[in-house]
Amino acid sequence: MESQAEENTGGQQRPKGLSQAEVAKALGEFGPNIIREDKPNPFRLFFKKLWGPVPWMLEATLVLELILGNRIEAVIIAFLLLFNAVLGFMHQQKAQNALNMLRNKLQIMARVLRDGAWVQIPSAELVPGDYVHLRVGDFAPADLTLVEGQVLVDQSALTGESVPVEREPGDTVYSGSVLRRGEASGTVTATGSHSYFGKTAELMRGAGSRGHAEALVMSIVRYLLIMDAALVVAILIYAVTTHLNLMQVMPFALILLVASVPVALTATFTLTSAVASLDLSSKGVLLTRLAAIEESAAMNELCSDKTGTLTLNELTLSAIQSADGIEDADLVFMGGLASDERTQDPLDKAILESLKAKGVKLPEKMSFVPFDPSTKRSEATFMHEGAQWRAIKGAPHVVAKLAGVEGSFWESAISDLAASGARVLGVAAGPDGQLRFQGLLALADPPRPEARAIIAELKRLGVRVRMVTGDSLATARVVAAELGMESVRMGGRDEIAAGTICDVYAGVYPEDKYRLVQTFQNIGHTVGMTGDGVNDAPALKQAEVGIAVSTATDVAKAAASMVLTDSGLKGVVEAVKTGRRVYQRLLTYTLNKIVKTIQVAVFLSLGLIVFRQFVVTPLLVLLLLFANDFVTMSIANDNVRVSPQPDIWNVRVLIKTAVIIAIAWLVYIFTVFLVGKDVLGLPITSLQTLSFLGLVFSGLANVFLVRERSYFWSSRPGKYLLIASGSDVVLISLFARFGVLMAPIPWSYIGVLLVFTLAYIVLLDLIKVPLLQHDNRPAKGGVAA
Repeated sequence: MESQAEENTGGQQRPKGLSQAEVAKALGEFGPNIIREDKPNPFRLFFKKLWGPVPWMLEATLVLELILGNRIEAVIIAFLLLFNAVLGFMHQQKAQNALNMLRNKLQIMARVLRDGAWVQIPSAELVPGDYVHLRVGDFAPADLTLVEGQVLVDQSALTGESVPVEREPGDTVYSGSVLRRGEASGTVTATGSHSYFGKTAELMRGAGSRGHAEALVMSIVRYLLIMDAALVVAILIYAVTTHLNLMQVMPFALILLVASVPVALTATFTLTSAVASLDLSSKGVLLTRLAAIEESAAMNELCSDKTGTLTLNELTLSAIQSADGIEDADLVFMGGLASDERTQDPLDKAILESLKAKGVKLPEKMSFVPFDPSTKRSEATFMHEGAQWRAIKGAPHVVAKLAGVEGSFWESAISDLAASGARVLGVAAGPDGQLRFQGLLALADPPRPEARAIIAELKRLGVRVRMVTGDSLATARVVAAELGMESVRMGGRDEIAAGTICDVYAGVYPEDKYRLVQTFQNIGHTVGMTGDGVNDAPALKQAEVGIAVSTATDVAKAAASMVLTDSGLKGVVEAVKTGRRVYQRLLTYTLNKIVKTIQVAVFLSLGLIVFRQFVVTPLLVLLLLFANDFVTMSIANDNVRVSPQPDIWNVRVLIKTAVIIAIAWLVYIFTVFLVGKDVLGLPITSLQTLSFLGLVFSGLANVFLVRERSYFWSSRPGKYLLIASGSDVVLISLFARFGVLMAPIPWSYIGVLLVFTLAYIVLLDLIKVPLLQHDNRPAKGGVAA
């Protein structure tokens, strides 16, 4: 389908773009520009939850219990199998739904000519016949044939070619390829599944990949499994040497192993991060990978662009300084020729709006090279008085050098204009070899009203903001003062090369940002970096938290770990706070898992070896798994406080704290058992009930103990955690009192045990708080777990 509407500009036919009626017709015929994925069968996904090492152990235990004739135990195990499968399936579906919603929001945008006007639309709305403009750093949103311009295209992701290829008018650019150089316009020929490679560009990547925190916790869990396996081997050796019934011991050993496996670990991490990411998306932050939320909790350095992030990026032409013999109108005219409306660049738009307001029309350009951060200029060629001229616009010192201008006059003029905080551009024009410096254009770009408060808030959260800009030192100094960044150390490219730490870096090129990120990382900081251009991509990828601003190119967005949909740094503040909340919840889950694994495994195994009998029956161990999982599920929605300093995972402190707390809970549970055995003289069946209650109550108490880094009463737990814990206590107490699945014990024993548990958690709190305060010393801007 071809666009029927055209305009004649300078004798050249150029499409005006499709009308809304044509677009509607094409959408009905070709459908949206998307590749529909085959959805996996939900029944297959569910049954996969019954296949794996943990289900195998439960299934083997189920078979053994059936052979032994223990039907109640077999039913409980079967129910636990289904419970874990349903829980895992629901968590997976909820996380996947959140990721799908996130992916829908993180869309490629396309510049398209519709009804004669350039607009930006989601690439999914493109149809064959649309006239699209591509810039450096864009993903080609569909297959298109170039009409004008020349570009260097990287299509390695499609064809495997390692070297980018040149594309000229008449050539095809395939959907999903990346523009590395140049600028061009073309007509869409195929969309979605009809495109040549059947592939559309995607910004979201690695959404389900394992983050650093999950990998760290899994490494700890591996050691716990090794400990449990050693205990199981010790139990089996003991059973053989003391002639215990192996058929009775084997189910117990398998259940002991199952109790140490974090069945819900991956689901908990993914779900917690996915739900938090979805919440962030409503606050103007889209994550390209879920693991980014962990790094945002630890970030303590933020290198921020000035333009559009700390300033409004709503430019107006505020001052004109013409060269001798050059009229102001001619200076702006030449600046307009070195601009292009299709780029949607704020600098170009400001100059063109100024000309448009005066009714000035520009002649047809023969060629146009958009602004390149590496050369710091844009350039156009056009015919003037029968000769080919060049018009150049860019950084004043770059343009002045090209025009052969030297002298202190222009240096002082540049400084005077920059002193107002304006962005200053130099303009030159003339025939080849005869460029003449036309003068300076100053464009006002005031600071964002909220920027000063946001910088102060980030500072309170332990995140130092450093301004990075390509503008002059004078402009940067004025803006820094307006943002409250007073008494700051100023620097530039030389300071970055030398590894000197400054608060403001001016005159910076994109490649300098990569080196700057490395400088901070080499001294132990967790770095955030904002960027928008294709040349910012290496720095965004290198930084732990790469942040693509709302106006970023597709390549920058793909390299970043998060994309801001709103201007400014407000989204970064939200990401930091959300990341720290997620950290607190995952830390609670991890600490609780380590503590309970050590307590339960050591008590059950040593109890059998020392007392020559099961201190808790295999059936009650299974019931304990239910009781624990019921509560730990609610940790993902717990009410937590945002840490005042960056949160980093400190394995040494984590394990040390967990081991000390686990030893304390071992003292508790052995005390409960010995009091029941020697003081109360309970029979073994009632003793097993009392021990089971002790494990359940201590498990619940431990969640409340470790969820708060200060005293456990310092913050109110989440509603779901309180409901789950209260329900657990009531239900298990009723089971114990009326002998459901266990021997009954009186209310007085249950009440005294509950009071003892509450008193014990207060005592443990007095140990925990000083321990964490002593080991949680900030290091290089961060705090340990």
